[in-house]
Amino acid sequence: MRRSKFIWFGLVAVVALVLAGCAGPQGEQGPPGPAGPPGPEGPQGPPGPAGAAGEAAAAAGVGAEYVGSETCGQCHEQIYETFRKSGHPYKLNKVVDGQPPAYPFTELPSPPEGYTWDDISYVIGGYGWKARFMDQQGYIITDKPGATISDTNYLNQYNYANAVVGTDASWVKYKSGTPQLKYDCGTCHTTGYSAFPPDSHQDGLPGIVGTWAEPGIQCERCHGPGGNHVSDPRGVRMEVERSAALCGDCHIRGAVESVNAAGGFIEHHEQYEELFQSKHITLDCVICHDPHTLVIQLRKAQESDPSVQTTRTQCQNCHFKQAQYQDSEVHPAIGVQCIDCHMPRIAKSAWGDAEKFTGDIRTHLMAIDPQQIGQFSEDGTTALSQIGLDFACRQCHVEGGKATPKTDEQLIDKATGYHTPPQE
Repeated sequence: MRRSKFIWFGLVAVVALVLAGCAGPQGEQGPPGPAGPPGPEGPQGPPGPAGAAGEAAAAAGVGAEYVGSETCGQCHEQIYETFRKSGHPYKLNKVVDGQPPAYPFTELPSPPEGYTWDDISYVIGGYGWKARFMDQQGYIITDKPGATISDTNYLNQYNYANAVVGTDASWVKYKSGTPQLKYDCGTCHTTGYSAFPPDSHQDGLPGIVGTWAEPGIQCERCHGPGGNHVSDPRGVRMEVERSAALCGDCHIRGAVESVNAAGGFIEHHEQYEELFQSKHITLDCVICHDPHTLVIQLRKAQESDPSVQTTRTQCQNCHFKQAQYQDSEVHPAIGVQCIDCHMPRIAKSAWGDAEKFTGDIRTHLMAIDPQQIGQFSEDGTTALSQIGLDFACRQCHVEGGKATPKTDEQLIDKATGYHTPPQE
């Protein structure tokens, strides 16, 4: 047994030697095989040192820029054409190449005495009521050209004719003789107004305080700058605040708690203060008014189409009970409307006749106090919060008026319970 094992191992050894002797030289290295799959990610190394500071980026406006109302009109053509007939765009008008501004319904005959259109840089207003003028230095004209002695009787404001007040068109005084009267009304007469820096002047004219994107109350005064909307009309919507407070930015003269008065009339552009005196302050102006189609242009439209309304809604839409009864047979028969008594012309912009209780702008006070005759404080500087019977009734019922004059007692008796039906 043991001998057999030795023989077996001997044979294996002999075979190994034979095979070793028969093996040829080693061949060349073969090509590498394909790469195996990547191993797992190692742990995160420590952060490297901070890089060098880069150059400061150029300042770029991220807010929208003003593009001008004509740009808005390229898409919103119909509403733009309607808007151009309203008074808003004409609060301030640049004189270009010595040509007077063009208005939808009025025409200025000339600048003040001694001036030509080449001497005028801007016209303030002119759409209705009145116009004032600025010289080529941006100052409001208050005297003759080159005057060295102030003329306090110089006629520098042009008032249009007013059939309601009974006046013809003519020149009147406005701060006449005041030297270098600056124009500082850009906040409410222009679009994109800025008073900063404090020494900025539109067109480089020293008489103008501040700068603006466009003269007049244009689209972007209420809707905001439209540059982003123009770049992305569907992605950037143009929004507007519809509250009366937005209109009140300009239709206001001072603190809303009181209504300023002078010369027997409420001073103009005080509609927001007037609304503040009553429950109508809860209403938005746009409920009654479309700011693109204002009252004057609607009155013009009424001349050819009597069905046109000057407001979007009518008084009786809300005050239907009061509209159902009036303690008068004459008033309904002659076409007396709600606004004739509840929105009399207590305010004055250009013309007014205090003896006949008639100004040239309707008030927004609206509520009548049947026990109140007068309209103003003792010193005449503020208006009372309710309408007195002087203006509610005596715009007609006065000596030389359209109706029979009435005493205070007669007016109080008639006004008390005027819309209250008799008890059956």
